Amino acid sequence: MSKNPVTRNYKDSLFRMIFREKKELLSLYNAINGSSYDDPDRLVITTIENVLYMGWKNDVSFLIEDILNLYEHQSSWNPNMPLRGLVYICMLYQGYVEANDLDIYSSILLKLPTPRYVVFYNGTRDEPDRLTLHLSDSFIKKDEPPFLECTAIVLNINYGHNRELMTSCRKLYEYSYFIEKVRKYLQEGLIREVAVERAVQHCITNHILKEFLLKHRAEVKQVILTEYDEKKHDRTLIEEGKAQGVEIGKKLGEKTGKRIGQELGKEFAFRQALIHYVKKNWHLSPQLLSCIEAEKRPDVLESWLLFAMDCGSLEKLEEKILAGRDKT
Repeated sequence: MSKNPVTRNYKDSLFRMIFREKKELLSLYNAINGSSYDDPDRLVITTIENVLYMGWKNDVSFLIEDILNLYEHQSSWNPNMPLRGLVYICMLYQGYVEANDLDIYSSILLKLPTPRYVVFYNGTRDEPDRLTLHLSDSFIKKDEPPFLECTAIVLNINYGHNRELMTSCRKLYEYSYFIEKVRKYLQEGLIREVAVERAVQHCITNHILKEFLLKHRAEVKQVILTEYDEKKHDRTLIEEGKAQGVEIGKKLGEKTGKRIGQELGKEFAFRQALIHYVKKNWHLSPQLLSCIEAEKRPDVLESWLLFAMDCGSLEKLEEKILAGRDKT
């Protein structure tokens, strides 16, 4: 296993930093469930710390009144959250069984806490306030009812969404407001260091996450810079692929003619960039890989790459590529 720390994007990190405190976590739980618990010590934190499985690490999980709550944050749209939730919940149940010295081979039915899985989404895609995702939607062969199910409730926590929830949980509102301010200043063209500093100062002045930002100011800046370094790395890989394609095009051009060589170079560059992007963000199936490798037109490969980066969904990308392939 790699010794390098796992890098998380800044929204995800800030979400966990804010809501890992029992007081704030209880407030969020009450807002979601319409409850009125007032003793944070009733929460038993079960978050999986420093344990990685396939590069995954969960954000916040806790027990309260025999309810096993799993809270995850996503800044990119991901229709596969139920699968992630299933893995997390299995790991949490394993820990629960061990911690309570339960025997899964017992002739007596074991009593387990009821799981509730909530995903907080604040990416840039326009999504409704609330969605329900099902693991069974991924099954190739459908059973009615499914033999196994995991349900994820997705709440859009972008500024202006889920107003009732934001009213009930002040810290969630302030978090949403802060993220909106960072985005606003970036959209105005400010460099990221200046945009973040201005958002931090604005929120402190207006008593938005004031104590949190005063205490973690340097850390907040660092995680935002980390996120942008990751995006820069992705862009660098794509540009390197294009440059490599140009060099291949020059060499091919000496044998096949300049124009043909350039086209072949573009084809290589966009294909490699697309394959890299899909592998990094999703699972590249043999069928999808076959379609990408079979496509010879650089303009089509480029359009697929741009679509993948914009749509943020493997399902939509596969629909576009595979459906188009089926028609030919």
